[in-house]
Amino acid sequence: MKILLTGANGYIGTRLLPILLEQGNEVVCMVRDKRRFATESEFGDQVKIIDGDLLKPESLENIPKDIQIAYYLVHSMSGSGDFADLELKSAQNFVSAIQKTNCKQIIYLTGIVNDEQLSKHLSSRLAVEEELKQSGIAYTILRAAIIIGSGSASFEIIRDLAEKLPVMIAPKWVRTKCQPIAIRDVLAYLSEVRANEKAYNQVFDIGGPDILTYKQMLLQYAESRNLKRWIITVPVLTPKLSSLWLNLVTAVPYSLARSLVDSMKNEVICQNGHIKMVVPRKCLTYKEALKLAFEKIEQNSIVSSWKDALNRGYLETSFMDQIKVPQNGTLEYKVKMPFERKAEEVFENIWGIGGNRGWYYLDWLWSLRGFLDKLFGGVGTRRGRTSNTSLQAGDVLDFWRVLLADQTNKRLLLYAEMKVPGEAWLELKIIQFHGKSYLSQIATFRPNGLWGRMYWYAMFPFHLVLFKGMAKQITQYKPANS
Repeated sequence: MKILLTGANGYIGTRLLPILLEQGNEVVCMVRDKRRFATESEFGDQVKIIDGDLLKPESLENIPKDIQIAYYLVHSMSGSGDFADLELKSAQNFVSAIQKTNCKQIIYLTGIVNDEQLSKHLSSRLAVEEELKQSGIAYTILRAAIIIGSGSASFEIIRDLAEKLPVMIAPKWVRTKCQPIAIRDVLAYLSEVRANEKAYNQVFDIGGPDILTYKQMLLQYAESRNLKRWIITVPVLTPKLSSLWLNLVTAVPYSLARSLVDSMKNEVICQNGHIKMVVPRKCLTYKEALKLAFEKIEQNSIVSSWKDALNRGYLETSFMDQIKVPQNGTLEYKVKMPFERKAEEVFENIWGIGGNRGWYYLDWLWSLRGFLDKLFGGVGTRRGRTSNTSLQAGDVLDFWRVLLADQTNKRLLLYAEMKVPGEAWLELKIIQFHGKSYLSQIATFRPNGLWGRMYWYAMFPFHLVLFKGMAKQITQYKPANS
């Protein structure tokens, strides 16, 4: 079948794509920027890739008229006040575009919305759901609770909390019940309802066999890792304080933490089991889903991560527009460090930067900068890396975003997602000059007004020490197993 896959770069879309291809389908991936997909996907030459921005109706003219199935896998976890309006507008534009095609079925993955008093984000999901129902095209809506899998936001939050905190002072929402589901089961349902007439014009709740509180999930995670953990619940932690707490302790930025906390007041339990009659399946238990996630992490085979989405959600302007570092109105700090080693060895150090390996020099200072960033609602450094062995455009690297990862030309370009009064880039590359090899390291800052310039000059003494020391260590570092 000919399938339109929106959100093809996202956590779910990245994992669903190979399944659809293995089944012999022709897949059209709609992304907002082809540059990112082409570099990060091994399936780039097997699918048709089209540019399409759901907030720009004119861009949706690229959707082929002969598609038969459309997956709607886009959403925003932004904390901006108008996110609900933007999500609804995106759905309306999508429906208008799909109505001009031969599409026979729209498949939408959303959250369980069975409570009467829904959070703003769950209410937004429900509004999108209702908009898709009015399209006149057969719809299949899958409502899931939290998804457990390597790289999922829910799993990573549970992991951060349980691994780092022996004793947790937790808000009352840890007593809320939910029905977690493994990512493997979500993908199976998304695949099996496709072109299944029994699933037409149906809404299904999907979940695993366990109904647990968030506290039980944390303790079962700890048990699976042979960790002793104690959780004390208190009623005084407001949603705002809870969000700040999650922001400081876990890798999630404040906007995402606030969205999650607001939604955690709602019980997300399946109220119907109709999906079992359409797609008979024995779903993994919570502990089985955890075990599978651990295996993927240990094998360093995390296919996708919630971090792959842009810092401010799907509706944010394409980050790839920043790939051309500006030359005017900027401030720079350059280091050119000579070395005698093989260029490939030094570039291997560049390739391994951040995450578990760190930044080679004064890591505590990077950690302090990340902590301060967290205090001001930024992303901090706890996001780490999606993979310890590979880098692709769009990956996160602590509080940076990878714009360019060019192994052939030995160049890495990063764009800052930390809270700064301006925009910042960091470029590391290997250059040859008069027969000698050098590590070129350029920090570029485009200040936002007078405050931006004051920030740059205040930080300059730290940059002077930090970047020169980092460049020297990158050229000299040898892994322990070398």
